[in-house]
Amino acid sequence: MSWGEEGDNVLMNGKPAALIEEPCVATKSTEVEALGERGSGFRKQTDVQDFYKIRDECLAEGKLWEDPEFEAVDSSIFFSRSPPRPFEWKRPMEIVDNPRLFVEGATRFDVQQGELGDCWLLAAVANLTLQPTLFHQVVPDDQSFVDKYAGIFHFRFWQYGRWVDVVVDDRLPTCYSKLVYLHSSQSNEFWSALLEKAYAKLHGSYEALKGGSTCEAMEDFTGGVSEMYDLEKPPSNLFQVLLKAYERNSLMGCSIEPDPSVTEMQTSDGLVKGHAYSITRVQSVDINTPNMQGKIPLLRLRNPWGNEAEWTGPWSDKSPEWRFIPESEKQEIGLVFEEDGEFWMSYRDFTKHFMRLEICNLSPDSLTEDELSANDKKRWEMSVFEGEWVRGVTAGGCRNSLQTFSRNPQYTITLTDVDDEDEENKCTVIVGLMQKNRRSQRRLGRDCLTIGFAVYRLEDPDNLPTPLDTNFFTYNASVARSPSFINMREVSCRFTLPPGVYCIVPSTFEPNEEGEFLLRVFSEKKNNMEENDNEVGLKEMDDRVIEPPQPAPEMKKADEKVKEFFRKLAGEDMEVDWMELKEILDYAMRNEVSSSAPGGGGDNLISNLLSLVCGAFFQDSPLASVFDTVGKGGFSKDICRSMIAMLDADHSGKLGFDEFKQLWIDIRHWKSIYQMYSKETQGYLSAFELREALNSAGYRLNNHILNILAHRYAGKDGRISFDDFIMCAVKLKTMIEYFKDKDQSDSNKAMFTLEEWVEKTLYS
Repeated sequence: MSWGEEGDNVLMNGKPAALIEEPCVATKSTEVEALGERGSGFRKQTDVQDFYKIRDECLAEGKLWEDPEFEAVDSSIFFSRSPPRPFEWKRPMEIVDNPRLFVEGATRFDVQQGELGDCWLLAAVANLTLQPTLFHQVVPDDQSFVDKYAGIFHFRFWQYGRWVDVVVDDRLPTCYSKLVYLHSSQSNEFWSALLEKAYAKLHGSYEALKGGSTCEAMEDFTGGVSEMYDLEKPPSNLFQVLLKAYERNSLMGCSIEPDPSVTEMQTSDGLVKGHAYSITRVQSVDINTPNMQGKIPLLRLRNPWGNEAEWTGPWSDKSPEWRFIPESEKQEIGLVFEEDGEFWMSYRDFTKHFMRLEICNLSPDSLTEDELSANDKKRWEMSVFEGEWVRGVTAGGCRNSLQTFSRNPQYTITLTDVDDEDEENKCTVIVGLMQKNRRSQRRLGRDCLTIGFAVYRLEDPDNLPTPLDTNFFTYNASVARSPSFINMREVSCRFTLPPGVYCIVPSTFEPNEEGEFLLRVFSEKKNNMEENDNEVGLKEMDDRVIEPPQPAPEMKKADEKVKEFFRKLAGEDMEVDWMELKEILDYAMRNEVSSSAPGGGGDNLISNLLSLVCGAFFQDSPLASVFDTVGKGGFSKDICRSMIAMLDADHSGKLGFDEFKQLWIDIRHWKSIYQMYSKETQGYLSAFELREALNSAGYRLNNHILNILAHRYAGKDGRISFDDFIMCAVKLKTMIEYFKDKDQSDSNKAMFTLEEWVEKTLYS
């Protein structure tokens, strides 16, 4: 037997054969909110720190602020050990006579590395200075050491789709009155040191910044999507990728893998291993030599040390190759030769000597229209969605787990227009999947999940199920996917795809791993992206649980008998309250009820009533023998009260005879559905089956609602008991029917007064 290429619909005996995809592989490895403010994505034990409010209070009291949340103590520097020597925390005014936030503006030369191994952060900061608008988004220019100085400063970082304002005081760690960590080449300039402190506060300590990816910092400074490239296996179009990235003001960094036994080591060509460099320009330069004439691809790089440690090979400072470049070209690219850590090198040498490239593609709102026009720059188109993987519901794992893979969140994207100057008539797409809030949970032992994604082409999307089901993934292979599943904050990849409709499926490597994520897609031309999920609403109930109606004469006769027995149970008012309803339900749980005609009253009153009302409800499958999950106490009082509220139109707290009959019809349906979907789970409903079970009950739900229901009604093992399933169904029926009653125009919108909303949410 031979299999077709991935993506083919292989036929076997005239029928589609299930595709065997290559297994997923796991690899190890704007609005601004105050930090902790509702909507910032962070929780704080203390009050939210508002920069302007704190500054004004300090100015009024004539004091300098001291941050109670990031104190000037050793634990703010190291969380795993004591400092190697005593550090003294000093304010800039205690270090120099005339401290300034900026001296002649902010440039990439203001970033000098200290003793902390965070060159990855410094490379990103150096790149940030090249974009004034982006820079002042991170470092607001409404603060200084002169005007309204109160020892407090603030900085803004992008965190998972939101901009967060982080406030710090200006006490900095020093040794012998010199800054220990990041600092400026100007001794009285402090913006870079304070920025590093704010970033350390965001992550808990300075030590937390030791070792990292330039991509992470560049994303936190810009809100962009990053890509990583292995320069030992570069794509054939990498220089075009670099050129397009530069045209879109992308931030770029590169590095050489270090020797495991040496932290940083300089090569014979002047490059430093284990050090992060920033790429500050990409250019094809005209060259005219005795042997050739044309263009040569060059890159300008900068070492964050900002010193004489520079590339000494071809195209380095004052190398002989520059004499073949026209003077006008030199002026156009701003060529200067200084021992400032910045240098040029050819693209060929770049790919030969460097091993890793990181590109941070800026979001469309990062640059203003004026900046785009003035610098002849372009911008990406972007779509972004937040989601989560919930155990037993939407945490389906990678395609290795085929039976649950379809449960993952799904997103469709429509690509219509091809890229400019693309001879293959394809569309560039960058997909970035980022897991949220994992770094802050490391102290709790929660490292990054192993994540990735797959992309599927939808040839006939209008005739496919929504969301795509297991059958689709069985017979269709992905057309693109993340290079591997990896335990990093973000996994991203660039693809070129023909125009069409595609479905992106983000997932963890293993099923039932819980986490939140952010999915972003960048493209050169507009894309239309949306969740591939159901719209919330009502649908037809599953035919398998609907019984054919009885003939009218028989129904009337049975109805009269039921009414008589109901009167004996309920009393003259012909209504039952929640306690009487609980008595009936608990009896049904404990006893096998015969489907034969009732005999009389007395102790058999409830039994007779249930027999008449339920008919085939108990035939061949008594509740007592199937649903032990209810527990010895029977149905809870909350379920019984909610059942009363569901049908209690006059808010009397009781059910009349007609309402009681309708309730039993609902319970009979829900019981049949629960039994139908729990056959293979020994009397429990798996949360993975919740969507189908509620679909059969007549409710069309999306992942957001299913995740909420799982959080509310499923146990830690992802199982849902019978009484929890009943409560879930009761709540859905109550709230959807109430909304539909208010939505008279069927517009999927309704209007409530506050009183109406409070009344319904409390009595349901």
